Amino acid sequence: MELLDRTTYYRAFQTRDARFDGRVFVGVTSTGIYCRPICPARTPKFENCRFFASAAAAQEADFRPCLRCRPEIAPDLAFWRGTANTVSRALALIAEGALDGEDADVESLAERLGVGGRQLRRLFQRHLGASPVAVAQTRRVLFAKQLLHDTRLTMAEVALASGFGSVRRFNETFRDLFGRPPSALRRKTGGDASSRDGVTLRLAYRPPYDWPGMLAALAARAAPGIEWIADGIWHRRLDLEGQTGAVAVIHLPQHNSVLVTIRFPSVKALPGIVARVRRVFDLGADIATIGSHLARDPRLAPLIAQRPGLRAPGDWERDSMPVATDNTPASWRPWHAYAAQHLRMAHHG
Repeated sequence: MELLDRTTYYRAFQTRDARFDGRVFVGVTSTGIYCRPICPARTPKFENCRFFASAAAAQEADFRPCLRCRPEIAPDLAFWRGTANTVSRALALIAEGALDGEDADVESLAERLGVGGRQLRRLFQRHLGASPVAVAQTRRVLFAKQLLHDTRLTMAEVALASGFGSVRRFNETFRDLFGRPPSALRRKTGGDASSRDGVTLRLAYRPPYDWPGMLAALAARAAPGIEWIADGIWHRRLDLEGQTGAVAVIHLPQHNSVLVTIRFPSVKALPGIVARVRRVFDLGADIATIGSHLARDPRLAPLIAQRPGLRAPGDWERDSMPVATDNTPASWRPWHAYAAQHLRMAHHG
C-alpha cells in the first residue's frame, strides 16, 4: 500500500526532514532501493518515487534496503497505534519471534491476540501496508543487516539471531534481495567473534530524550541485584529460559540513540532482549505528538515545557505505565499525577 500525499513526502525527502524519519520510506523505481527521508544520496526525481508507511511495505513492493541510510536503524515509530492496539501487540510478539520458525503462522498469532487471521491481515494492510508475514520477514532481514554491519558475529549466529530457520535460507534471502551473499555486506574490520564476547547495537529514538529523567524513574523502581545504574549506565541481569547474562544501556545523545551491549549465551534470544530494551526505554514513542497532546492540559503544559523528552518507562516483562512511589524523585513525581492517563491517551487514541 502506497501513501497518497506524494508532494508532501517528496518535499520531506528533498529537505531531509528528520521529523519524517521512521514515518515514511521512499522506493526509488530507477534503482530498486528504498530509503529513509534523511538519506544522504541525491534526491531522486519525483516521478521515480513511491512512498510507503513502513519498511515492510516497501520491501513487499520489491524494493531492497538502502546501504547508505540503513533503514534498519531508523526510529521505530508507531504513530498509527491510536487506532490499532491489536497491531501494536502483534508487532511486539513478532519482534520477539512469534512468526519465526517453520511452524509459525498468522492464524496462531491471531489466536494469541484474540482476533481472526483475516482481521489481523486486514489491520496490518490498513496501518502498515504489508502483511504480518512480510513484516516478520522484513524484521528478520533488517535485524540481520544491522548485525552484519555492527557486530562481528559469525554468519551462523547472525542467521539464528535474526530468526532464519537455517543458514541456507539466510543466504538465499540475502542473495535474492541484494544480489550478493550476506558476507558481502559486512564491514571489513577484524575477524568473527562469538556472541559470548557481547553484542553491541545502536537503537534510535526521535529527540528530545530526557535521559536523566528516565534513569531517575528506573532507579526508583529497580529491584536490588537485578537492575542498577552506575555512571549514567543502566544495567540489568538476565535470567531467561534457564540461562543467565547481562545487558547494559548508555545514552548517545549525539546520535539520538542508545547503545545496548548484550551478553547472553543464546543468540536466538537477541531479538526478544532488544524488544524489551526498546519497551523499557520507550524508544518508539512519537515524543512530539505526545508532548503536543499533554500540553493541552493547562496543569501539564508547564511540566512538559520544563522537561522536554520525558518518557514513560516500560516494564521489562510486559508493557505497563509508570507508577509513582514514595521513592520517585521529586522532579518526576508531579508529572506522574496526570501523565499516566494522558500518555495512555496519546499512545492509544
